[in-house]
Amino acid sequence: MNTIKKFGIAVMAVGTFIACESDDNENEIITADSRAELYASSNSDGNVRMYDVSDIANVNSSMYGTLSTDAEGIYYDSTNDEVTQASRSGLQLNTYAGVFAAVSGVTLNVSATSNAVLVSPRDIAVNGNFYAVSDNSDVDGNQDTPDGRIFIFTKSGNDFTLRNTLTTDFAVWGIEFVGNSLYAVVDKTSDVAVFANFTATNTTDATITPTKRITIEGITRTHAIAETNGTMILTDIGNAGMDGDGGFHVISDFQSKFDAVANGGTLAVGNNQVRVAGAATFLGNPIGAEYDAQNEIVFIAERANGGGRVLAFSNIGTGGNIAPTVNNTLSGASSLYLYKE
Repeated sequence: MNTIKKFGIAVMAVGTFIACESDDNENEIITADSRAELYASSNSDGNVRMYDVSDIANVNSSMYGTLSTDAEGIYYDSTNDEVTQASRSGLQLNTYAGVFAAVSGVTLNVSATSNAVLVSPRDIAVNGNFYAVSDNSDVDGNQDTPDGRIFIFTKSGNDFTLRNTLTTDFAVWGIEFVGNSLYAVVDKTSDVAVFANFTATNTTDATITPTKRITIEGITRTHAIAETNGTMILTDIGNAGMDGDGGFHVISDFQSKFDAVANGGTLAVGNNQVRVAGAATFLGNPIGAEYDAQNEIVFIAERANGGGRVLAFSNIGTGGNIAPTVNNTLSGASSLYLYKE
């Protein structure tokens, strides 16, 4: 592992290890000798932050410059050591090579870019060589009619190609692949929608309707979505103009609970969900999330409180007003991606 320089990070030390999500082995417990990284994007400067979380009591971070001054959505490809961001300033996907070997403070080398076709990108979800980007810009010019876009790119080597653009009948924010199905946050509501067999079914430009849409009881306005090993994390930004009324919900065995609710129905809080919220959480506008199922740790990109934070909660239990295990300041924190090996 390369040496990673500490970059202005405040950590609450705890006597436990953190496990981070991995495509290869999601049940691997992180030890001090493991490679474990949390990648973050920012609306404030567009730079990439990489937090080395292999030792939770001594978290270091690196900062890397990019082409962007505002980015939202992030994905790390360990096979090629590349990180991809959705640039809100450049309105395109940008991939940067040689991240893990880079020295903190350098500007990363661009290895791939898409055409500047995005309008207001918010999240990236990757399934094989398909890169789906959610975009919450108004499509028809009428703010009273909810709509949004999902751009589907294919990546081959150093080339991004826009395969097709889909218009949704709701404003979209966070997106997450679970198998071949794409789950999407219905922005400005407490709803979650799913599109079954997403990339195979939707191959041309079209207006699409979700396979199913349900309401999550207890949430005011959801934004971020993350799933690992059957547990779904959904964030609640509450009133977008307030920096202390946010929270997140942990829903175990999500698929069976989602399937049991009729289309248009509501998933009740009782016996189904755990909610974390309150002044001790530092949650106001949580707009990014990741989840470690093995150790039941939720990672949050908090946009409003304190100007932006990266938080980790390892003591969820039955929820409530609990303090984060890790509380790092990051101005404009917008998106997270966890990697481990």
